[in-house]
This record gives sequence, structure tokens and C-alpha cells, in this order.
Amino acid sequence: MHSSVTPQLPGVLSSFAQCFSSTPLGARLARQLTLRQLDAWGFPQGSDASDTAALIVAELAANAVTHGRVPGRDFELRLTRSPDTLRIEVSDTRDERRPPRPDALAAPEPLADSGRGLLLVESLADRWAVLDRVPVGKTVRAELDL
Repeated sequence: MHSSVTPQLPGVLSSFAQCFSSTPLGARLARQLTLRQLDAWGFPQGSDASDTAALIVAELAANAVTHGRVPGRDFELRLTRSPDTLRIEVSDTRDERRPPRPDALAAPEPLADSGRGLLLVESLADRWAVLDRVPVGKTVRAELDL
């Protein structure tokens, strides 16, 4: 089981935030900008950190677009780098459709069309959680130890 995410990251070095349309194109752009930002921070494409972060962003952005979409509202991607942690946060404005807690994830039926994304996040992230977003919505936060 993964430990809880830390509320504050000590020694934040860099931060990046961008809003995207709640569309498949917005989700793809979030992944692409993550790769560019990580490259600028010294994690080139093809490195373990870059590949892992890109997969997590792809899953969380796809979930925000699919399950968290509110017409006319964007989703937000925030990346925060500290000396030893990369934090990925994807926020949407939908309150009532919350993903299960990390300790409540269940494997989908073998032929199910969906339900594997957060299991992938669980396996890739060192920590992750679902948090309330003020004033409305939710944030899924995943952390990678660098």
C-alpha cells in the first residue's frame, strides 16, 4: 500500500500549471506539455521519470475529461518539483463523481472496457490521493520519488 501524499512539498524548486479544455485534445496536450516541462527540468523524454510522469498525466487527464467533465469548464494540470519529489495534480470541477480511495481500488471484470487507469496510477506512483478542491471539484494528486 502506498503512503499518504504530503500536504506541502519542502524545498519546492519549480512549479508549472496550465488549464486545458475538457476534451481528448486537452488531455493529449497535457501529456505533451508534461514531457516538455520535465525535459526543461532535466528529465529528458525516454527517462524513467519522464515516461512514468507522462503515463500518470495521461491517465489522470483522461479521467478528468471522461468522468470529471463539466461543460464549459476546463481541467487543470499542476506539476511541482522539489529536490526529491515530483508532484502531479489534475483537478476538475465535478464534485459528485469521485474516484475511489487508493485503499478501495478493485480490479475491473476481465472484459470491462474501463476501470484500469487508477490501478496503473497506483502501480506507478509512490503515493497518490484524491483531495477536495476549493471552491469546487476534486484534485487527484500523485507523487514520484526522484
